[in-house]
Amino acid sequence: MTARLRLRALLACALAALWALAPARPADAEDALAGRIGINRVNLAWLSRADQERVLKEIAASGITHVRLSLSRPVGKSIEALEIADRLGLKILLEIQLGNKDYYPPETRPRAGFGRVWDVQRLSDLDLDLYRAHLRAALRRIDGMGIRIDAVEPGNEINFSAYNGDLVVYEKPGRRTPRRVSEVANRSAFERGLDAYIGTVRVTREELQATAHSRDALLISAGLSDVGTAEADRRGMERLDPSAVISLLRGRGIDALVDGYGIHVYPGRKGNAALARYVTTVLDFCQSEGQGRPCWVTEWGIANTALSCPLDDREREEAVRAVRRGFSEMMEEGRLEAAFYYDWDTQPVYSVWRCGVLGPAGVAATETNTGGGVARGSP
Repeated sequence: MTARLRLRALLACALAALWALAPARPADAEDALAGRIGINRVNLAWLSRADQERVLKEIAASGITHVRLSLSRPVGKSIEALEIADRLGLKILLEIQLGNKDYYPPETRPRAGFGRVWDVQRLSDLDLDLYRAHLRAALRRIDGMGIRIDAVEPGNEINFSAYNGDLVVYEKPGRRTPRRVSEVANRSAFERGLDAYIGTVRVTREELQATAHSRDALLISAGLSDVGTAEADRRGMERLDPSAVISLLRGRGIDALVDGYGIHVYPGRKGNAALARYVTTVLDFCQSEGQGRPCWVTEWGIANTALSCPLDDREREEAVRAVRRGFSEMMEEGRLEAAFYYDWDTQPVYSVWRCGVLGPAGVAATETNTGGGVARGSP
């Protein structure tokens, strides 16, 4: 062997030794680089244990690694679903439904929806002591079962009257709805509700830190609705822009409590070029660490009204890929950390589990590699 060949052999051995000693890449490194990509399947508490098991096994067998589940009444049944998901290796984003009447004094009454939408509690009526007591009991039970929660999202669409009783549902639709907080019918109650919401986030952080398995869970603010003014006017339901509500919450110190801002994205039927633009417009308030907080899209969806089998999902698949490209760009900028598609199997036009299989749009929504740098992992 020549001196040059001996030198190359020695270098190869040295590099192999260094490679062997290098720390292994964490199992979650791909997710950390590319964000959490998952699916929604809320309200499993309404199903039997056998059906919970079936649904979650279908999700896991489809290669999906992250799920958004809900903590809702009956709480015991919700926790059963969490145990199944954890056992199957699914990482859980836990949405805490703040409409749970256990969090409110018994004498409070929900705001009327006049039969067009459900009656809902007012956030300004929420009792933080009751919330703490019930959340602590639930988290202790979850922790005692060895379940690890990946992230927690207290509340849902608190900028929209469908989920926040401090915003008004008009008895008759058709009036102009608010464009800014100064136009909200009961601004004082709405702002008291935001104060109460900050309290629930603080309590949630404290109770999570008291657990053994979920003390490092990320905390995400309530996913905000992207319902536009035209739809709000048509339905006669107050709403505010997500960016406006995030600004109000930031003024109340939410950045010190949360790891990300929750947001929902339902772009409707648009051309594929317009879909990515819609994403960046709706998420314009999302910021990278050090400037604010990145966003978590805890719900997003594209409709397919074709309900026959076999499913023709070609048009929706193209739209889903266009939205994913928009998400990918924001993830690369550090402004978006997660995207959970809505819904697995309960919404007829949005669901991706159709005809007994995960359809093409569902694969595109949850896949690990879209070619744009993305990796896979309601009330």
